[in-house]
Amino acid sequence: MIVITAPTGNIGSHLLSLLLASAPAEEHLRVIVRDPARLPDDVRDRVQVVTGSHGDPRIVDRAFEGADAVFWLVPPDSSLAPDACYSGFTRPAVQALASHGVGHVVGVSALGRGTPVADRAGLVTASLAMDDLIASSGVAYRALANASFFENLLEEADSIRQKGVFTDTVDAHRKAPLVAVADIAATAAALLLDRTWTGVDSVPLLGPQDLSPTDLARIMTEQLGLPVRYERESYADLHTALTGYGLNEAFVRGVVDMKRAKDEGLDAGVPRTADSSSLTSFEQWCVQVLKPAVLA
Repeated sequence: MIVITAPTGNIGSHLLSLLLASAPAEEHLRVIVRDPARLPDDVRDRVQVVTGSHGDPRIVDRAFEGADAVFWLVPPDSSLAPDACYSGFTRPAVQALASHGVGHVVGVSALGRGTPVADRAGLVTASLAMDDLIASSGVAYRALANASFFENLLEEADSIRQKGVFTDTVDAHRKAPLVAVADIAATAAALLLDRTWTGVDSVPLLGPQDLSPTDLARIMTEQLGLPVRYERESYADLHTALTGYGLNEAFVRGVVDMKRAKDEGLDAGVPRTADSSSLTSFEQWCVQVLKPAVLA
C-alpha cells in the first residue's frame, strides 16, 4: 500500500498517473485529498480515497493504517510562519508513521543542506527541519532535494505574453540548477515502488544543466517565438508585493530569505552527476508546458 498526499497538485498528479500506469496489480494506492471531486473519474475509481487534510491527526492516522510507503508533500500555507507550515503541519504524520509502522517515506524537500546559508534560507531552512523531523520517526526516508522548478515560470505566463518580461530576485548571470516537476514525480515513483533502500538520505534533482535568468530569457525567446527579457526585482519590492497580497509576515520573510540564499549559492552545494541530472531540458519544457500557457 502506497499513500500519496497532495494527489491533485503539480507533482502529486504526475506521480499518481505514473503509479497507476506502472505499479503492479498487487500494489494498492491510497490518496489523501480535501476534495475528491478534483480527482479525474478514472483515477478516483482506481484508488482508495481518504477525504481531508494530511495535516489532520485523525486523517493521517486513518490513511497510514496498513501502509508500506508514503509520498509526503507539504502544501505551503502562506497564512503561517515557515516552521508551523512545514514541521507543524508534519508532526501529526510523524506520530502516525511511527504508530502504524510505515516503512518508507519519500518527501519533497529542497537543495541546500550543508551549505553556509542553510540555516538562514527561510522556507528551505524550514523544509530541511521537516526532513529531520520525519527521519526521527524511524522510517527509511528519502528527501527529494529539488532545485527550483521550471513550473515557477508559469506564474509569469501573463507577463511574458503581455510584456515579454519575467522577474526574479537573483543576479541575471547566476547559473543555477532547475528541474521539471515531471522528473521529480518520476524519481518519487521509482523510490516508492522499489523499497529495498534503507536509512535516511537526500536525492538531489538538478535538472540537466545549470541556467541563469539570461539563459532562460534566450531559450524562451527561441522556443516561444517572441522576445523575452529578464528584470531583476529587489528584495524590498518582493517583500512589499507579497505583504500586499495579505500573506503572513513571517512567511513573507521566509520567501525573501530563501530568494536571498539562492542568490548566495544555496543550490550550489551538490556536485552534478549522471544520477542527479534529471532528463527534461528547459527547451523541452518550454515547448510542452510554457508555450501552451503563454499562448492560451
